[in-house]
Amino acid sequence: MAEDKDEKKAAPAKKAPAKKPAAKTDAVKKEPAKAAEKKVEAPKEAAKAAPKKAPAKKPAAKKPSGKTVVVTQIGSPIGRKGYQKATLIGLGLNKMHKTRELEDTPSVRGMINKVKHLVRVEEDAA
Repeated sequence: MAEDKDEKKAAPAKKAPAKKPAAKTDAVKKEPAKAAEKKVEAPKEAAKAAPKKAPAKKPAAKKPSGKTVVVTQIGSPIGRKGYQKATLIGLGLNKMHKTRELEDTPSVRGMINKVKHLVRVEEDAA
């Protein structure tokens, strides 16, 4: 019995033969190439068929209303939610006691309202 155990240990383990990839036929190889050619040609035809569009006009710049708001950062965004820090950056504030003069618009007023506990607002009547 001892001899049987030694023979089992000494015998090398047989490895399973590696699987060979299935051979592809010529027809299978050519089909993807044809599909790729069709895809390349299609955009060219579409570009020829589509009429050229006139360049889009830029919207007229908004006239300043003349009213401005002076906003000063008095609170730190550390420990605040991400949207509050992003709102301060949108207002142009990123350091304590930094002041910006902004146009008094509804969008600016909305941003100020989101971070009213972090800013001081002074209204200018220009």
